[in-house]
Amino acid sequence: MTEVFEQLGEEGIAAFVSAFYQRVKSDDLVGPMYPHDDWEGSEKRLADFLIYRCGGPQRYIEERGHPRLRMRHAPFSVGIAERDRWLVMMNEALTECAIPSPSRELLDSFFAQTADFMRNQPDDADL
Repeated sequence: MTEVFEQLGEEGIAAFVSAFYQRVKSDDLVGPMYPHDDWEGSEKRLADFLIYRCGGPQRYIEERGHPRLRMRHAPFSVGIAERDRWLVMMNEALTECAIPSPSRELLDSFFAQTADFMRNQPDDADL
């Protein structure tokens, strides 16, 4: 994923994260999972995580340690509907910011895998 950082840099990653958070703030399904008194902090944490994950500066690790994504999201009910809504909003943000190839394809794949990994609720077929 270093290609993403090389192509977009910190500013490009921060831009699509900001576009994503504009959607989250008004979303009725995913929005309530975010701390309404810390939108700026949430946005910074996601941007820093993605910058780190894409080969940029290690701020996220220095400030928060290992990502432990599943543990950090365990308090929230994340099922198929939440996963899918999160992906729609992220895809819209990437489109709005005109993220070019190959970054777009790399991010699409990464977000799809990560969003599915974050699920902690079974779907009806799993029951």
